[in-house]
Amino acid sequence: MTPPRIERVTLLVLAIRHLSVGVWVILALLILSAAALVLTDRSDSRDDRALSMWVFSPEHKLMYDPIAARTSDTDAPLDISIMSIAAIQSRMMSGFFGGLPTADLIEVERATIGQVFMGPTEAIGFTDLTPLLESEGLLDQINPPSLSPWSTDGRVFGLPHDVHPVMLAYRADITESAGIDLTQAQTWDEYFAMLRPLMRDNDNDGRIDHYPLAAWYTQPDTVELLMLQGDGALFDEHGVPAIDSDRNAQLLARIVSWCLPDGRVAVDIEEFSAAGHQARVDGVSIGNLCPDWMCSIWRMHVPGLDGKLKLMPLPAFEPGGRRTSVRGGTMLGIPTTTEHPDEAWTYAKTLYTSPDVARELYTLVDIITPVRSLWDDPVYDQPDPYFMGQPKGRMFIELAPMIPIRTSSPYNRAAVLEVRDAAIALVDWAQSRGYGFNDVESIEPRAKQLLERAQTNVVRMMSRNAFAALPEQEDREQ
Repeated sequence: MTPPRIERVTLLVLAIRHLSVGVWVILALLILSAAALVLTDRSDSRDDRALSMWVFSPEHKLMYDPIAARTSDTDAPLDISIMSIAAIQSRMMSGFFGGLPTADLIEVERATIGQVFMGPTEAIGFTDLTPLLESEGLLDQINPPSLSPWSTDGRVFGLPHDVHPVMLAYRADITESAGIDLTQAQTWDEYFAMLRPLMRDNDNDGRIDHYPLAAWYTQPDTVELLMLQGDGALFDEHGVPAIDSDRNAQLLARIVSWCLPDGRVAVDIEEFSAAGHQARVDGVSIGNLCPDWMCSIWRMHVPGLDGKLKLMPLPAFEPGGRRTSVRGGTMLGIPTTTEHPDEAWTYAKTLYTSPDVARELYTLVDIITPVRSLWDDPVYDQPDPYFMGQPKGRMFIELAPMIPIRTSSPYNRAAVLEVRDAAIALVDWAQSRGYGFNDVESIEPRAKQLLERAQTNVVRMMSRNAFAALPEQEDREQ
């Protein structure tokens, strides 16, 4: 007869052996979570005065650590942790809406900030910094358009980390050897006309060697960048969708016309792949849309372009129009749950308005600061050999005040994707009718119809959220 204890053990072993994979995953997660809590508790017990900060960039931590170490205005040390953007978003929103602990300072990328503004203003998980910015004169020091993605209802909830103006990086080695001075192109139409002579198949491989511009209608970030440049607003100042405006239809028709087979002037090149980098080295695209941060990416990953590029303001959609745009961005926010608001504000000011950090930010990753009082730093006037000796920092700064205002609507990304989908449908429709580069006016009515559909979809999406209820028409008109 089997002893009772051995029998129980045998039954337990048999039961464990027959557990499903899903149960094993759950058990593993429980064990890991328990271990994480134990480790966190031990870590927190090291210094009760320490403030925590979450960042998603190793370069940022590299710049901040020495500044934080010598900050003398607070006795509380700063512990900076690197996390992925997805991890920060998940833990941040769990803290804001689930009552879980967060950091005392959090860096947030623009693509993930929308969720923070999903509820009413009084429920936003970040501290309203407007009174602090006003009382210390910082509101006047920061580039005004750079505040827009982090503001709602006239209140600022994050310090901007950057400006991210966009210029056109073009293959000056190719254009200048052909006797083409692209700096004379004031508009996109002039730009494309000047580069038409280079659109030939010189090597007889059946493909055009050089296209004027790397930009494609299936790339949502590119579509948004160009729409912003042309003053195409997807939301009005009240957060009400304005996707189906006549201006947006005009811009969408123009952008799509660049990509149609008949007279095509744009080419689809991947931004962050080896194949895309090689295509740029090969000169498949003469012009490339270049925010300041893209310069460091190319320098690190595309050495074959060294000394072949120059920068210039974007050609405008119409004479006298905007010659720049904006892409991306990061803010620093102070959660309302912090137990150290004064110390957190001290660190925020130090890290985001420090001349040392601003200088390293440009030196390491080519990003210009939004703090206007620091724009006189000679570092921005240094010639950059990668861009044929141009003082690119100064060139980006000159465009910084002209970047477009951006909405902070939590539905902005959804709207951008709807516009991208409208562009895809518009291309299919235009191609089926044989329309091309010169048929913008014929394409516009269909663009308007497709944007009306996009508008309906976003309005329907917003109607499901009681906090995103649209203002009454009479309120919007006041």
